Amino acid sequence: MSDYKTMVYPDNGNISYMGRIDFSDKNSPKIIFAGSSITLRFKGTAIGVKIVNHKYYNIMELGVLVDGREDKIRFDENEKEICLPIANDLDDAEHEVVLFKRQDATHYFEFRGFAVDGEVLPARALPKRKIECYGDSVSAGAVCEALDCVAKLDPDDTQGVYDNAWHSYSMITARNLGAQIHNIAQGGIAIFDGTGYYHYPDFIGMESAYDKLCYFPEAEITNWDFSRYTPNVVLFAIGQNDNHHEGHDDFDINDKAYRTKWKNAYKKIILDLKSKYPKATFVLLLTVLMHDHGWDSAVEEIAAELNDKKVHYLRFKRAGKATPGHPRIPEQCEMAEELTAFISNLGDGVWEE
Repeated sequence: MSDYKTMVYPDNGNISYMGRIDFSDKNSPKIIFAGSSITLRFKGTAIGVKIVNHKYYNIMELGVLVDGREDKIRFDENEKEICLPIANDLDDAEHEVVLFKRQDATHYFEFRGFAVDGEVLPARALPKRKIECYGDSVSAGAVCEALDCVAKLDPDDTQGVYDNAWHSYSMITARNLGAQIHNIAQGGIAIFDGTGYYHYPDFIGMESAYDKLCYFPEAEITNWDFSRYTPNVVLFAIGQNDNHHEGHDDFDINDKAYRTKWKNAYKKIILDLKSKYPKATFVLLLTVLMHDHGWDSAVEEIAAELNDKKVHYLRFKRAGKATPGHPRIPEQCEMAEELTAFISNLGDGVWEE
């Protein structure tokens, strides 16, 4: 990065961060969860970023917005410090750059700093409103950019190139409402360990991941300090993958004994989160990706059985029936529109500290 005049290191107060991020090394924070972002404002004509990537699978791409225009950076290097150009030949004016993680646990990266050819500007304040989302691949924006496959099955072997957490319903909703978001979403995840599709053959469930900073054993598993971020609204969107039991018959949510067991595990997570966020409003939901409506009914029962005025259930108009493949951007926007209206109709009181 010798062509740049200024190196802006991660602990510079003019950099703003959003997401559940590991700051144990302030000079090399780890960006783990899909949608986590790093923002810098500067005056100049060029900017690059220095990272160390840790790849597990799929093609590697980072998302970027330069003055609101979205692009992505593809790269192959792994396990070494690399310098990636973000934008060159910009007007010599003020610019805002947002670097964000498009994909889920396909990789994580260490952020080593931005390099610019001009003056660094003060960061804008993050929104006071805060959202947190616990979800699966839909909440992580998996395959949402496969626009030729709206309402169809996913294309074969996409290698993650159509994944984009920025366009997940959860993150669109946060932007609609002027809120920060921590997007705790992982493709294939279910409530229970040993079920779902995430982390074959040692499947990891949300029961083990929700309270983690790093939730996969390829890196060091670490706990999250919940005091670092207190959301006003918590979205909980798990249930799509929970019938899957590798090598066994799928679970039947309409079986009374299993339904009780699953609901109790779900409630245990919600009640623990409520103990950490006693003032937060919770919205329980499932997405428009096709599934047995027994799961929707079970989630609705959970909301009713918790009997808490701050716990709500939302059933999208096309819940479980819109598409056999991952929701594409139009369907993500559809969900975001409904969810935005639902939260807005709860009133401004949900945002009170």
